[in-house]
Amino acid sequence: MFRTGPRNLITDVAGLRVGNASDARLKSGVTTILCDEPAVAGVQILGGAPGTRETDLLEPHNSIEAIHAVVLSGGSAFGLDAASGVQAALRERGIGFEVGGFRVPIVPAAILFDLRNGGDKEWGRYPPYRDLGYEAAQSAATDFQLGTVGAGTGALTAGLKGGLGSASTLLDSGVTIGALAAVNPTGSVTVGRTRHFWAAPFEIGDEFGGLGYPSPMPGDAKEILLKYRDKHVGTRMETVGNTTIAVIATDAVLTKAAAKRLAMSAHDGFVHAIWPTHTPADGDLVFALATGTNGIRLEADAAIDLYAAAGATMARAISRGVFAATPADNDLFPVWSLRLG
Repeated sequence: MFRTGPRNLITDVAGLRVGNASDARLKSGVTTILCDEPAVAGVQILGGAPGTRETDLLEPHNSIEAIHAVVLSGGSAFGLDAASGVQAALRERGIGFEVGGFRVPIVPAAILFDLRNGGDKEWGRYPPYRDLGYEAAQSAATDFQLGTVGAGTGALTAGLKGGLGSASTLLDSGVTIGALAAVNPTGSVTVGRTRHFWAAPFEIGDEFGGLGYPSPMPGDAKEILLKYRDKHVGTRMETVGNTTIAVIATDAVLTKAAAKRLAMSAHDGFVHAIWPTHTPADGDLVFALATGTNGIRLEADAAIDLYAAAGATMARAISRGVFAATPADNDLFPVWSLRLG
């Protein structure tokens, strides 16, 4: 039986803190995860339209073994600037690997497309994401908000606002696993046009409404609802950029190759929570972090439990992000809490 950590957040994994910065006028923002000590990391990209920084160095065959932070940002390619702001904040604190007398923080990043969401994107010569990244790093803490905040500020799903979600799981082995997701997919997180989440079988308690699956299943349960529709007349519009970007983390001791395997397993949570997912229009990506703070090295069956929990925990985090979204001016889509039926 899975149970949540005390916060039901990724920060139940010891050694991690999360910071958010949001701009309501822009309808966008930045989320960063800071590692108290460098963490072993990996990445798996399964979407067809990713936007990333410093992901190649995470491959198991490359030399960097650990990183200092991860950034999730809105803003499409403009949002990659956010990692520079986080780097600046870490460098001010003397954090980074020493290279030739210099401190270099290693900060991989991924972005989602939230340009077309009703926000004011006329920011002038330079986009604001570097400053938002710096602000997010300065606010990092073990407790943080979910929903319309950070990288989830302007996120949308097919028919509902998206958001920033998180969840955690405590395993019988003593290991903790946590997930964080900025939920902005092409697909839908609910069954058809109902309030029931696809991830319902993995819910713990009533963390995203406790509704289970609808019975009987609606006729449109597997209809592919494109994300961008005219909010007044409901006509279909072209699907442009999307993406769910996420982090899976554990306090177990993992190798770099095992961290990549953890990221791969966490993508199962996308499949359980979003229909459809991993499309050519999505940049779906999962970073993995292993802090090693509990000192446990998992063997055989216990390792399988970890990878199974990765998918379940990610599915819950995705659903919680949409569940927690709040309304704002000029929203294109309603929030889950206002959906009827």
